[in-house]
Amino acid sequence: MKMCFFHLMPYQGLPENFEKDYHSVWVDVPNSLFDPKQGHRLYGDYLDELEFAEKMGFDGICVNEHHANAYGLMPSPNIMASAMARGTSHAAIVVLGNSLALYNPPIRVAEEFAMLDCLSGGRLIAGFPLGTAMDTIFGYGQVPITLREKYQEAHDLVVKAWTEREPFSFNGKYNQQRYVNIGPVPTSSRARPSGYPAAAAWRRYKVGKTVLDGFWEEMDRQGKEFNPYHAGFLQLVAVSETDEQAEEYKDSIEYFFKKCLHIHSGFGNPPGYRSVRSNNSQVANSTTQSREDQIKEFTWKDYLEAGNVIVGGPETVREHLAHAIKELRVGNLMLLLQFGDMPKELAMKNTELFAREVMPYVRDIWSEYETRWWPEGVSNPNAIAPVMV
Repeated sequence: MKMCFFHLMPYQGLPENFEKDYHSVWVDVPNSLFDPKQGHRLYGDYLDELEFAEKMGFDGICVNEHHANAYGLMPSPNIMASAMARGTSHAAIVVLGNSLALYNPPIRVAEEFAMLDCLSGGRLIAGFPLGTAMDTIFGYGQVPITLREKYQEAHDLVVKAWTEREPFSFNGKYNQQRYVNIGPVPTSSRARPSGYPAAAAWRRYKVGKTVLDGFWEEMDRQGKEFNPYHAGFLQLVAVSETDEQAEEYKDSIEYFFKKCLHIHSGFGNPPGYRSVRSNNSQVANSTTQSREDQIKEFTWKDYLEAGNVIVGGPETVREHLAHAIKELRVGNLMLLLQFGDMPKELAMKNTELFAREVMPYVRDIWSEYETRWWPEGVSNPNAIAPVMV
């Protein structure tokens, strides 16, 4: 197993009745709620938590990109990644990722990721998400129906910019450049896309299984060899000394689900954002989807019973996490160990308990399979590895 510490960097200190008094945590949340002094403290705490995760033995430390929200304070994850690159020495720097269709021209992403890869000594794993509707359509004004086509063209341009060693011209539908000639270049010319879906942590792994089952069915249909390292999952986990003591995470879990996920339904799936196939799939799973709409009304016990969070003493967490890994058939596990308004001290405790009491017990799952962590032919982790999400 490859295990990464994932951080959303949520804003802490939203009003007590935020979910009742405000329309949404995304898109139209007033930035008057943001206190720059609080932001300064949070960024420092969150970088400390990411660097601590490396010391505790996580394979990678992860950041991502979101806009106009209080769910995650990283409109530019590359800035955070640059700080992490200087503050760490061996963990992979995982940026999941840059929303390619938002950049004009997208070679800006190629350049910044190449800088990060050089700065980190070849430790960058570059993620290419499409981006939520809140970020891309409402936040950055993209046209829904062209978003995926624009994204795919940008992806092809970025990968070619990384791998070509002579200037070239690019004449696409959305990008026309007479000279494409980035510098610096990544530490390895063996960059290759290796896709795996990363299902959202707030969707319990039982729902994630539906997504991953579809992924594995498609891989089988295309004649691809099964390897759990083709796939990954993001899971919210809370570890305490005992099952009873794990209630210390109650307030943070409720803050996350009730405030950080207080998203106006009209922002999530505007017409044209999803493909016909995706919409048909959503209709087929309408019962599951309607249940997801209810999570904001759940109690602490409801979240535990539904599997939205794996929580308890070490033995309980080991058992449930191992079951989830095997059910999902994933070799890349991303752990959300800080969530909501969790204090720094509790986040550090959760991280250390997971690393010492849980990680060693699930580390060898899938040990019989080849790890697709770095590009083939590289003897040490010194090569950029782009990931499509």
